[in-house]
Amino acid sequence: MRDPSLVSPVPKGRDAQRFVPGEKTGLLAYLVRKPRPRSALRLREPRRLPRPLAMSEAARLLASLRTWRDRAIAGLMLYCGLRSCEVLALDVADVDIGRGWIRVWGKGAKERAVPLDADLARVIQGYLLIERPESGSARLFLVAKGPNRGQPLTAAGLRTIFRYHRQLSGVTAGHPHALRHSFGTALVNAGVSLQSLMALLGHVSAQMSLRYGNLFDATARTEYERALTLAKDHLAALPTTPAGTKALPLADITGGADWTDTPALKSRLAGGYCLRAPAQGAFPYANICEHCPNFRTDLTYLPILAAQRADARKLADDAQRRGWITEADRHHKLIARLDNAIADIQKSAG
Repeated sequence: MRDPSLVSPVPKGRDAQRFVPGEKTGLLAYLVRKPRPRSALRLREPRRLPRPLAMSEAARLLASLRTWRDRAIAGLMLYCGLRSCEVLALDVADVDIGRGWIRVWGKGAKERAVPLDADLARVIQGYLLIERPESGSARLFLVAKGPNRGQPLTAAGLRTIFRYHRQLSGVTAGHPHALRHSFGTALVNAGVSLQSLMALLGHVSAQMSLRYGNLFDATARTEYERALTLAKDHLAALPTTPAGTKALPLADITGGADWTDTPALKSRLAGGYCLRAPAQGAFPYANICEHCPNFRTDLTYLPILAAQRADARKLADDAQRRGWITEADRHHKLIARLDNAIADIQKSAG
């Protein structure tokens, strides 16, 4: 008998498909394996229609998600119609929470702008402030734990997340693309126009482009907001916090400390304050009103301006300690502007 430890001389697999030198041009070239000619007949296979999730299925799937990151991922597919590859390709800078837009890079490196739902924006903001690990990566969604913590989430990692929650929720059809199908189906049932649906889903074809022309972002957003209000009756509600409330859990963000001491980018406004994750960068229009030449104030607002100035001083010192020089300069500019406004009020009051 042949020794089982010896390698068989008969090639298998890919090795069996390779040609040795001279096989194509030698005396035995006529024996070379040739592909069989394809028949001109073609069998048209039936194309299956995309199956959206029922509202109860989507609700069970969303209820099984426990982290801000996973809810944000599912929300981008269910409320914005993004593909899984588009979700994974998002950078932090692509999500403009203040203006309510997402910059998406679709198939063929085509860029489109998709409106951002307010409930979903709160979920993404919660993920950025509470869960997203510190990382040098610009990607929005990162691995949360394990040896690859802080690395961009991969397609295999996303499949693992959905596979686990399909088993947990019992929704066997809860694949990522099913959420996108649910979004498209709900908008169609809500009466959204074909042009807007193409713009939102990133469906581009020569026929459609020639037939319907281009669509402005404002038109798509108007259609999106109108249709999504109606479509939410057929889509599962997106839990905006792990506790099921609408507001961000400020205690979880601050850890019980004062908001001026949190490791976040902070802006003191006249009527409140703004918190952003360091990966997002400072909001460029946070104190635009105070710096506007048309800004006017009087003696009745003096206590509010004084309180705002005191907090701005704390924020400037906090940013200086953390080495955020640009942030410290931004707060110092606000302090100088408030000093001028307070001085003008006191001068006019005599």
